[in-house]
Amino acid sequence: MTDLLYSDVEEELRSSVRALLGDRAGFEAVLARIESAEPVDLKLWRSLAVDLGVAGLPVPEAAGGAGASWRETAVVMEELGRSVAPVPFLGSSVLAVAALTGTGDPLLDAVAAGSRTATLAVPLSWRTSQPWTVTAGGDRLDGTVTSVVDAAAADVLLVPSAAGLYAVDAAAARRVPVVSFDLTRPLTDVTFAGAPGRLVTADAAGAVDRALLAGATLLASEQLGVADWCLTTTVEYVKTRRQFARPVGSYQAVKHRLADLWVSVTQARAVARYAAGCLATGDPDLPVAAAVAQAFCSPVAVKAAEECVQLHGGIGFTWEHPAHLYLKRARANAATFGSASAHRTALADLVSLPG
Repeated sequence: MTDLLYSDVEEELRSSVRALLGDRAGFEAVLARIESAEPVDLKLWRSLAVDLGVAGLPVPEAAGGAGASWRETAVVMEELGRSVAPVPFLGSSVLAVAALTGTGDPLLDAVAAGSRTATLAVPLSWRTSQPWTVTAGGDRLDGTVTSVVDAAAADVLLVPSAAGLYAVDAAAARRVPVVSFDLTRPLTDVTFAGAPGRLVTADAAGAVDRALLAGATLLASEQLGVADWCLTTTVEYVKTRRQFARPVGSYQAVKHRLADLWVSVTQARAVARYAAGCLATGDPDLPVAAAVAQAFCSPVAVKAAEECVQLHGGIGFTWEHPAHLYLKRARANAATFGSASAHRTALADLVSLPG
């Protein structure tokens, strides 16, 4: 049985990441960043990736990583969910690292060390490998991939095709920003027109499926972080906000809504932690754990964000309050790596439920 409790090392990592994000990615800073011409905070990313060394947590030290595991990566994802910091951790430290793991490609060393940033060039809504939209003729690539996460900040794009997975210098591709629902996680349409690529592995489907499975697993931890922030912030607010000479939180209807939400967030923590543990240990139950995590944590994050907005009253609907950032992140995540209903369908197949 996977230990769902946080280890001392994980708590220390959480403390370091939270302190850095609290100092550099407060609400005002995030809001100012997403309204600027450079929505991704590359200075903060360097501090996280290089100074704290979280870019390659599951990568062995011999390969330039931290020699930790995916459980520690999940802790970082949880904290990034709590801050909605605009950094390319999902694309580079999750998707790219998972896709490169086991290939023996030297790019993994650079990505794990934080000296280069990469991402997997697939639509963010993909749940498993799909028919490729990029074709390879020798070492030249042609085609378009839409809604790629963290492509704007990437130095290298990992591009799947029928011929294999290729590493392409991002400067050789045409990148067009997409107006994303979640402004803290920019998406990009990427077009290749004879772009030179280097073959990483001939098994593109295996690399993509491995990356998307890791992405779905760890996204549950980010959704947990979003939900936990929304719950904690709302509880603090209703304790101090007064109406009719009473704290809003003293009303039974509000208490019941928050109690129900607390139960859901607590369950989501167990589900997300179990999935991260399965990923870290290579447990054969991982596909089931990932499907359960997304089917459960995705709706919980959305519900928590909606309750946060509503129970904050008028201020919760304003641009000046951070609640809208968390609602947008939760809603966008609900369509990332497959919807909750898609994961429930996958889960039914995995456990052989009758159709």
